[in-house]
Amino acid sequence: MNSRVTLGLAGLFLVGALIAGYWGLVLGRQPDPEPVAPPNVVTVSAPAVAAAPEEDPTRQPVVVLLRDVAPFVQITAADVALEKLRTAPAGSLSRLDQAIGRAPWRALSAGSWLNDESFESGGALARMIRPDERALAVAVDEVINAGGQLSPGDYVDVLLFLRSDVNNPQQSAQVVVPALRVLGVGEQLGLTNDGQPARPGLSNDDKLKQDQLRASARSVLLAVPEPLLSRLMLAAQAGVLRLAVRSAEEKRLAHYWAGESASSTNLASANRDLIQFNQLAMTPTPKPLATASRAVPRTPSVEVIRGNEITQQTP
Repeated sequence: MNSRVTLGLAGLFLVGALIAGYWGLVLGRQPDPEPVAPPNVVTVSAPAVAAAPEEDPTRQPVVVLLRDVAPFVQITAADVALEKLRTAPAGSLSRLDQAIGRAPWRALSAGSWLNDESFESGGALARMIRPDERALAVAVDEVINAGGQLSPGDYVDVLLFLRSDVNNPQQSAQVVVPALRVLGVGEQLGLTNDGQPARPGLSNDDKLKQDQLRASARSVLLAVPEPLLSRLMLAAQAGVLRLAVRSAEEKRLAHYWAGESASSTNLASANRDLIQFNQLAMTPTPKPLATASRAVPRTPSVEVIRGNEITQQTP
């Protein structure tokens, strides 16, 4: 009896061991549960440290205005800053101490780069000509103004038409002054000698307005070499002027910026071609011929003959 009970208990324990082993295998095959993040916990990633940009050695410092500066007001350190440009403008200042403490002679707008000419006297027109040139305005209409198509930077020949009159028996047309540079048409001006706009800071609307008014301009500004100044003034009073535009292919504007001057050649050419106007040719007026002295009238006399003697006696 005791052996049967012992065998029954051994079988029961064997079945229980088999069930426990199977259950352990099933539980071992299940995936691990995902971890649950605790509530109200924000994960912040560390910011990446930006690498400092490498300075370009090809860029050059240029002094630039940060705000508008009125004439005769000294520039302070708060008015200027250094900007690195790949191509620095010719003659521009490269250090702040070159501008601080100096006072400009004209108004300077924000964003302008500074050079020595920023502190020199003279208006826009005076900075558009050389020392041996003069800026002279000529009255024009649509015909004289080449149909309203003249632009600053063009070169023109000044033609003169002389009508026949008592002092000019034959009408003529001639080139009085050749190859004059156009500085401005109406209110529109070209570039100064440093290559900058004579009137910087104009809005697009103002530029468009100037282009529209250029066709109806009533005056043209010309850069006249000093030796030819009086000739142009005489021509303007003597007859009718016309402006003939020269071809851009002559490259006269490029020669001007290169520093070349052809005023002496133009003067010799104009003197050779001028006709019937000695004052314009800058030659002395021919002196009138000296009048012949009048003969003294002879007093009538009577010839008296006395023998061998002959005498003249006045009655």
